[in-house]
Amino acid sequence: MSRVAAIGIDAGSTTCKLVAVDRNGAILGSLLEPTEPRVEVQVRRLLEAIRDEHGAGQAVPTIATGYGRKLIKEATRNLTEITCHARGVFRDLGRAGTLIDIGGQDSKVIQIGEDGRPVDFMMNDKCAAGTGRFLEYTAARLSVPVEELGVRALSTTDEEPISSTCTVFAESEIISLIARGAEPDAILRGLHRSLVGRVVSMARNVGIVAPLMLSGGVAKNQAVRKMIAEATVQGVILPDEPQLMGAYGAALLGI
Repeated sequence: MSRVAAIGIDAGSTTCKLVAVDRNGAILGSLLEPTEPRVEVQVRRLLEAIRDEHGAGQAVPTIATGYGRKLIKEATRNLTEITCHARGVFRDLGRAGTLIDIGGQDSKVIQIGEDGRPVDFMMNDKCAAGTGRFLEYTAARLSVPVEELGVRALSTTDEEPISSTCTVFAESEIISLIARGAEPDAILRGLHRSLVGRVVSMARNVGIVAPLMLSGGVAKNQAVRKMIAEATVQGVILPDEPQLMGAYGAALLGI
């Protein structure tokens, strides 16, 4: 008999994640891929793969969250990212507090209560500034691989301020800076500072309750972590797999 008790699906704008858990909430397996244009077809394929790997039948509950959650016809039900990220991080770190999740298309600040449920939250989903897309888009302009962004931003003490809070206008600023001979690393440092400033402003509006926790793919960026810690004067802690927390929380809520 399969040990899989539930499967969580996080159909994000940038990456698609699946997590299978047992009845105790332990992760049995996971899959992560860049999101394809037909996310519903992609999820169907990944579901089949994770079911085959763990011998899970069609009756195993599947809970969907993320940007494309309502497109997943195979899901038993779909839940908000706020609920799923809060549950996943609470289970992984065992702490109530303030969670900052910086995704590809949106960023969220969630106060997590002692029972693992969200107490309050704020979400930025109207503009790419303050999200992973903001960094990716501008990194492409500077021809810097995404995985090198944080390292490059921390490699210099010089910093070129980016005043625009809109990705399109920020690109114009970057073009002007390059034309004036500004160093790419100094521009990157300014970009990170701009993103962090926006996210920290959201956190202060919600109210920062220690500890400060991060999830999402951008949590792996060391410059983002360092600048958030400096701006909030808080220690920052991460789950082992910050990108999987939405799918993990969804799976937990399916048990």
